[in-house]
Amino acid sequence: MTDATESNNVLIYACSGGSNVAEAADQAARQLAEEGIGSMFCMAGVGAAIPSMLGKARKASRTLILDGCPNNCGRRIAETQNLPHIRHVRITELGIEKNKGRATQADIAKVHDAARAALAED
Repeated sequence: MTDATESNNVLIYACSGGSNVAEAADQAARQLAEEGIGSMFCMAGVGAAIPSMLGKARKASRTLILDGCPNNCGRRIAETQNLPHIRHVRITELGIEKNKGRATQADIAKVHDAARAALAED
């Protein structure tokens, strides 16, 4: 089992929509990468089935998806492409309401903490 504090091939995918929850996903993912928890990776490239990206994605020891809303775009892409070891956080389930505004630092921290918890799950 990989320790959630190590970046043993953990790939992090963040929602890339145009809302506050997408911004929170992106910023939390960047923080996790800066902390060495894993590496941010391109969900669009995986969704487009770019062979080199799919190869790397399928070798991940853990796949963290930070989706903004109930559309679960990232999770759907990951499941369609058969990515392994998926951990999923839907930001609207954290009590953060989706809007066209900016993410707050409190929202980003909430997503960050939920993401770390998701990676710690067995």
